[in-house]
Amino acid sequence: MDLIYLDYNCFQRRFDDPSQIKIQLEALACEEIFLRAEIEEIQLAWSFMHEDETLLCPFPNRLDVAFILSTLCKMRIGPEEQIYESALEFQRRSKMTSKDAIHLTCALFIKADYFLSCDNRLVSQAKKLGLKMKILNPVDYIRMEDL
Repeated sequence: MDLIYLDYNCFQRRFDDPSQIKIQLEALACEEIFLRAEIEEIQLAWSFMHEDETLLCPFPNRLDVAFILSTLCKMRIGPEEQIYESALEFQRRSKMTSKDAIHLTCALFIKADYFLSCDNRLVSQAKKLGLKMKILNPVDYIRMEDL
């Protein structure tokens, strides 16, 4: 069973501009991933960074949906010194934001099989780090799994 760490944007993709085909595809892929978690074909993780980003969300309906989807995440990740130190190193090496670095580090900390993000810049930056984890857009994950 795949262990997947989703970037926070995957929890929010359904609310983004549906006039863009890319966003429609990513929203559908994210929904499929949540469905697979619900029927226990895959395992998802929820971290303290997901929690923080959700609590900072100014839109009540988005906050509610994120917390509902969080119940599908059977693995929980709390703050750890090792996560903080590794995130600082990723920021230094790749110029990614602190939130992105923490999400990526949380995925590594739990030894996730996949890190999925709708942020093409983050996917590109993370791939350049040469990590032993597969880093993909959710659409690419669904395509790969359906082959």
